[in-house]
Amino acid sequence: MQRLRRLFALLCLGFCLVLLLHIGGCDRVSTPSANYTRLTVGLVVYDASIEPYNPFRQYLEEALKATVELEPVFNEIRAVEQIQAQAWEIVLAPAGLAAIAIAEAQYVPLFPLQGTPNQRSVLVVKEDSPLEDLNDLTDTVIALGEPGSATGYYLPLYDLYGLTLAEVRFAPTPKTVLEWLENNEIAAGALSEQDFQRHRNSFSSTRFRVLHQSRITTGGAVLISPKVERNQQRLIEEAMKAAPASIMSDAGYIANSPVPKFDQLIQLVQKVQPLEERVKEQPAILILEKSDE
Repeated sequence: MQRLRRLFALLCLGFCLVLLLHIGGCDRVSTPSANYTRLTVGLVVYDASIEPYNPFRQYLEEALKATVELEPVFNEIRAVEQIQAQAWEIVLAPAGLAAIAIAEAQYVPLFPLQGTPNQRSVLVVKEDSPLEDLNDLTDTVIALGEPGSATGYYLPLYDLYGLTLAEVRFAPTPKTVLEWLENNEIAAGALSEQDFQRHRNSFSSTRFRVLHQSRITTGGAVLISPKVERNQQRLIEEAMKAAPASIMSDAGYIANSPVPKFDQLIQLVQKVQPLEERVKEQPAILILEKSDE
């Protein structure tokens, strides 16, 4: 009888150990899936509110059964840092950021952003400025946007190649470029043609004119991080496609249009990047010596 009791006790102990291991194993299996229940959406808002994006965030939370966070940044420099670190699972990326994200961080474009599909940069001066063409900018102070902006930075910098500028300043927002012009702090400034048309009438006592137009480039895109598991990528894409039109409008993307091609913009960005250190110098000599190539 005593032997039977010992055998029964050992069997009970073994059963308890198996149960504990099973529970622990379940916990370990469920842990990785927690990585896919929290998504961060990155976007550049300059000085605007993120309130219009809240319906999009709430829709994604309900559709994906996930916690979705909006992470706004107020200039392209911070956005580039986040993209290079692959810190954002989803990005609402203007063209320049999209090109960097695709080329340097392996993000995948899903949908085009709303707005003008073909964009260009303009170099703007005050209406009464004596400057007539790009060569007249030699030895002057000009403003560009932040690195990461196609229309504020990469396109105008490409067109300014070969010039020597007294100084290049970096404007945190497109409207700042026009404010600096109004106050005679710069001779010319770069911003997108779309932003120029949006802000030019905000200055009742100052008129501006376009000194130079850049080549046309593509618009922005919704991007998804390569860190997001493939099946989750599919679920996100399907949810965004199925969103009501009002949600798409709030978030600023188009689900039924082809994804933009970024090959040419990526090539342009790569050509311009070797000039970036020279842009910070005073004077800024925008020429590459053979040893720099």
